[in-house]
Amino acid sequence: MMTLPRRRGALLPSLPIPFSSLLALLCIASLTSNSLVHASFFPLSWSMNSNCTMPGAQTYTLPALPYSYDALEPSISAQIMELHHSKHHQAYVTNLNKALGDYAAASAAGDVPAQIALQPAIRFNGGGHINHSLFWRNLAPQSSPDASPDAAPRLVAEIAATWGGLEQFRKAFAAALLGIQGSGWGWLVREESTGLRIVTTKDQDPVVGGEIPVFGVDMWEHAYYLQYLNGKPAYVENIWKVINWKTAEERYNGSRDDTFKLLRASI
Repeated sequence: MMTLPRRRGALLPSLPIPFSSLLALLCIASLTSNSLVHASFFPLSWSMNSNCTMPGAQTYTLPALPYSYDALEPSISAQIMELHHSKHHQAYVTNLNKALGDYAAASAAGDVPAQIALQPAIRFNGGGHINHSLFWRNLAPQSSPDASPDAAPRLVAEIAATWGGLEQFRKAFAAALLGIQGSGWGWLVREESTGLRIVTTKDQDPVVGGEIPVFGVDMWEHAYYLQYLNGKPAYVENIWKVINWKTAEERYNGSRDDTFKLLRASI
């Protein structure tokens, strides 16, 4: 994998994620001696004393939204929210469970080629489940006090220190979102050594490594097209009205494990 220099506030392009990193996020550590994924690839927080089990031994479910489908209007229509959540996200969950079941069977049979062939499906659908589970929680109705930057004093102060102000950050983030070619995600992340940065991920690749996803924006067409058509800039402009700054503040102040606790709870 290409190594890029990292600095405070830097925008980094999408890089392919290791299959093992995705499994670590999903809390699926295959730790047997003949496993395709070696235990040393996993962060210490996903160690043997965790609740992780062999792939296929658990089933993921679609998490309920913390608001109604029409709660984000007019920024995001009820029609989009219902389709996005109940159809698109559900499809990622369904296909992930199917792929994990097949992977478990292939692993039990010692069928390494089949395990390798299943990795793209696990990576794509697992990433889709991770990203959307985080996305729903970093949105809030415009009328909620959680949708005000005032709900994130420490985060906003760090944003100002990094980009010069909230408006400058929004412009930089918008440029990153609109610069995504094809489908993908834009994220504000925090890393211990570099502070806040903007990153983009390709397709359904999630944020991996030591970075904490503070909030993300889905730039797949299914997230906006029924309402905005080809008007991506308007979607990007209006998404700011429904960002859940309270959740963003909690993620900024917390650990990576804290951020992913909702995902683990959906198993």
